[in-house]
Amino acid sequence: MDSNTFKNILIDWYEDHKRDLPWRHTTDPYKIWLSEIILQQTRVVQGMSYYEAFVTNYPTVSDLADASEDDVLTLWKGLGYYSRARNLHYSAKYIMEYHEGKFPTEYKDVIALKGVGKYTAAAICSFAYKLNYPVVDGNVLRVITRLYGITDAIDTPAVVKQVYALSESLIDTDRPDQYNQAIMEFGAMQCTPKSPNCETCPFADICVARAEDIIDQIPYKAKKIKRKSRFFHYIIWEDSGQTLVQRREEKDIWQGLYQYPLIETDSSNELELADLSQNYKESTIVKMSVQKVSDVHMQKLTHRDIHTRFYHILVSDIQLVIKEDYFLVDQKKVPNFALPKVIDLYLSK
Repeated sequence: MDSNTFKNILIDWYEDHKRDLPWRHTTDPYKIWLSEIILQQTRVVQGMSYYEAFVTNYPTVSDLADASEDDVLTLWKGLGYYSRARNLHYSAKYIMEYHEGKFPTEYKDVIALKGVGKYTAAAICSFAYKLNYPVVDGNVLRVITRLYGITDAIDTPAVVKQVYALSESLIDTDRPDQYNQAIMEFGAMQCTPKSPNCETCPFADICVARAEDIIDQIPYKAKKIKRKSRFFHYIIWEDSGQTLVQRREEKDIWQGLYQYPLIETDSSNELELADLSQNYKESTIVKMSVQKVSDVHMQKLTHRDIHTRFYHILVSDIQLVIKEDYFLVDQKKVPNFALPKVIDLYLSK
């Protein structure tokens, strides 16, 4: 099958099977940028409401730039990977300062934005401006490697380069926006990671992986993620409806988010009251009692498993356990802060 036939069949398939998604009804590069950043490592179903919320609250790049970081992170709450939200906010301010408030129109300027890589830049430039840059995300990698029977590891520079070269040779230069949408949708809907629908695939006759019965072996990834466990113990100080929170300022997971006072240890074993209060110089004169200790709650991140316990401690005078980086707040207002998912879920129960 020649490339012209391939792209025509692919785009025809797309027109018959594409999902009706809000960001497909616009050529506004700002809104396309929002959708692409939100959908990085996020399922479409989950990302839809976040996209609508951002477009409603920040309809222009100027609105996003004028927002506070706390407000942006709060709106992002639940999506994870909060660095993406911070990069969005930073880049919006960058566009206002260095591009006179107009979203850049050239690939080199788009890819220079913080948090934008080759895939995202190609998506924005092709969808908004019809520029001939092929998108290569996980879906495209899967389609190309299966069609061509590429069994080498996709997480190696040589294979990534090979897939990009093939994608550049296949892209429809007259309809780069439709082609890119089509091949991504094809990977998401037809050539799925597990149990792809090969029986109705329009490329079944030319797919090398199908011919050699190695579909379940492609794409192959050589590197395995090394996971690390961390153990967090959160102290929920309670005094007449008030509690304490702090902002994570260090360059670590959840930077910029809010949390209860934290003790990190090397295990999830329950801590004693003496351990929980040892960092407070006034603790010897404050009456305190443990009201409740939660079970261990876990949040899985890309490279880490966070094991968390929550300790509810009734204290006679919360002012005496306030440290420099703590904020005294109404306990009922804590869910309004931008919180790590594990805390958010705990409070929602």
